[in-house]
Amino acid sequence: MTVVLDLTKNPRPALRHPEKAHRPDTEVLKKPDWIRVRAPGSPVYRETQDIVRENKLVTVCEEAGCPNIGECWSKKHATFMILGDTCTRACAFCNVRTGLPTPGVDADEPRRVADAVAKLSLHHVVITSVDRDDLDDGGAQHFANVIRAIREVSPQTTIEVLTPDFLRKPGALEVVVEAKPDVFNHNLETVPSLYLTVRPGARYFHSMRLLQRVKELDPTMFTKSGIMVGLGEERNEVLQLMDDLRSADVDFLTIGQYLQPTRKHHAVARFVEPAEFKGFETVALSKGFLMVSASPLTRSSHHAGEDFARLKAARAARATVE
Repeated sequence: MTVVLDLTKNPRPALRHPEKAHRPDTEVLKKPDWIRVRAPGSPVYRETQDIVRENKLVTVCEEAGCPNIGECWSKKHATFMILGDTCTRACAFCNVRTGLPTPGVDADEPRRVADAVAKLSLHHVVITSVDRDDLDDGGAQHFANVIRAIREVSPQTTIEVLTPDFLRKPGALEVVVEAKPDVFNHNLETVPSLYLTVRPGARYFHSMRLLQRVKELDPTMFTKSGIMVGLGEERNEVLQLMDDLRSADVDFLTIGQYLQPTRKHHAVARFVEPAEFKGFETVALSKGFLMVSASPLTRSSHHAGEDFARLKAARAARATVE
C-alpha cells in the first residue's frame, strides 16, 4: 500500500539556513560582561511590536537577532527590512533566512511601511533589505517606491537606506540615489581577506566602488558604512579599510562586535575590548570621517536618528572651518 503524506496539514518546517545545515558545529565563546543586554519587555516595546505586526512588516531587528532590539523598540525605533525575509546570499555571519525568495515584490509594502512610520511618529527611519539577486534590479525600484511613499505621508521624516551591493545590476544604484534618501548606507562588513569565508557572495572592491559612486551621483548625500570586528581580522587590515573608505569619501563609519547567531555560523575569533573600540574611533576620526560610532554593541541603525543629527552638525562645523 502506498502512503501519501499530506504536507499541507503538517508541513515540514523549512530550514532557516539550509546551506549551513551540514557544517560542523563551531565553539561558542562565553560573552564578556560588557556585551550583555537586558531582555526586551517594556509597554512601548510591545506597542512597537504590535504596529509592526499589524502592518505585516519584517524588521532586521528581529530577523538578524539584534542585541539592541529591547532598547530601540522601547523608543519606537525599528529598522524595516523590505523585499521579504529570505536572502539569496549565504553570508557566514548572518542570521537572516536564506533560500529562494517568493518571486516578485509586494507592491503594497511601500504603503504599509509608510503607514508604520507615521504611526510610530519616526523622525528618522532606516530601511534595509535582504539581497534579491533574483530580481533584475536587485530591488532598487522597490527601495525608491518605499522612499517616496514615506515622503508622501511623513515629509518631515529623514530616511536612511541600508542597501545590498546591487552586484551585476547595472543602473540599480542610480535608481535609489535618484529617490533622494538622506543617508546612503552600505556595509562592507569585514576586511577583504575574510570575504571568501565571511561574505562569499560579495566583492570588497565592488562595495567600495558602490559607495564612491553615490558621492559622484550626489555629492551632498551622506554616505555610511559599517564593519564587524572579532571575525579574525588584523588591526592593520581595519586601518587600511578606513583609508579605503576615506578614498571613497564616506562620511560615517560604524564598528561593532561580531556575535555568532548559532554554532553553524562563523565562529567569534575574539571579543574586542571596549578600549580597543575607543582606539578605532580615535584613529578613524583622525583620518577624516565626519562621524564614527565604535563600541561592542554598535550596529548600523543603532541610534541612527541621533547620529544623523550629529552628522549634519559635523558637516556644518567642518564647512565653517574650511
